[in-house]
Amino acid sequence: MNQNTPAHQEELPPSAITEAQMKAFSGQRLFSLHWEIKVLLYLGVLLLSTGLGILVYENIDTIGHQAVLAFIAILSAGSFFYCYKQSAPFSWNKVESPNPFFDYILLLGCLTFISFIGYLQFAYTVFGTKYGLATAIPLVVLFFSAYYFDHLGVLSLAITNLAAWLGITVTPMRILSDNDFSSYRLIATGMGLGIFLLVLALISQKKNLKAHFAFTYRNFGAHIFFISCLAAFFIGYNLPLTWFLVLSAFAAYMWITAYKEKSFYFLLITLLYEYLGLCTIVIRAFAEINEIYPSIMFVIVSAIFLCYYLIQLSKKIKHDRVQ
Repeated sequence: MNQNTPAHQEELPPSAITEAQMKAFSGQRLFSLHWEIKVLLYLGVLLLSTGLGILVYENIDTIGHQAVLAFIAILSAGSFFYCYKQSAPFSWNKVESPNPFFDYILLLGCLTFISFIGYLQFAYTVFGTKYGLATAIPLVVLFFSAYYFDHLGVLSLAITNLAAWLGITVTPMRILSDNDFSSYRLIATGMGLGIFLLVLALISQKKNLKAHFAFTYRNFGAHIFFISCLAAFFIGYNLPLTWFLVLSAFAAYMWITAYKEKSFYFLLITLLYEYLGLCTIVIRAFAEINEIYPSIMFVIVSAIFLCYYLIQLSKKIKHDRVQ
């Protein structure tokens, strides 16, 4: 060290320099990339599955059905084997993933298994005209995988497959476009499925059987029931007021449950569905007397009050959570 250097300006060791740098940057807020990386990994799995499907479709004449089926089967079996070897012992409580890639390999295995069953039916009609069997087999595998490996994404796939087995499309972009809600059977099926999923959510929570699955069950169940109920009086079934009362009773149940759990998300969707039903009833009532402007004013004014109430409700829920 230079003798002319003051004592308080001595060179710091590497560890001290690192600590000083950390203190210098302590005022800056760090930005987490956790969810961005997870989204990219999920997109990677989906793009891989889609790319394989396109590759097979464009080269099916040169590749052959047997080679395609063999490749999909090996990929799916390899994914499940890896997950089985890496997974922690089964527990009804939440089980953390053993490594960052475990969830995505499991998702790949499930997607390729669904593709294998679908392709097997398409190429060789293994199940004949029993299309329910072609969806029932993936349904069992998906639910088993979701619980055994503790995977919420696979659980969502299983619920979607269950709805498909019952004849309902529940993907977000197609739930209103691909379902024939003029069919009373489909509406009744949707309501029944919604209640069934809510019961599963309640059992999961009360019995502590994968309690963290309850949100996914409740989310699917609430949306399916609300949409089915709204469809019942949108398409003009008799006694639309009766359907509105059914909607309101279900909304009351969801409201009490969501408020007890301090869930602003379920409070929000409950209010929006109930508001949509109320607006429909009011517009129909004014339309019967050939008055359109009062219904427009009602929608505008009520929407303003709804937005204000939602803002106040959000503040209250945050305040209650802090306490």
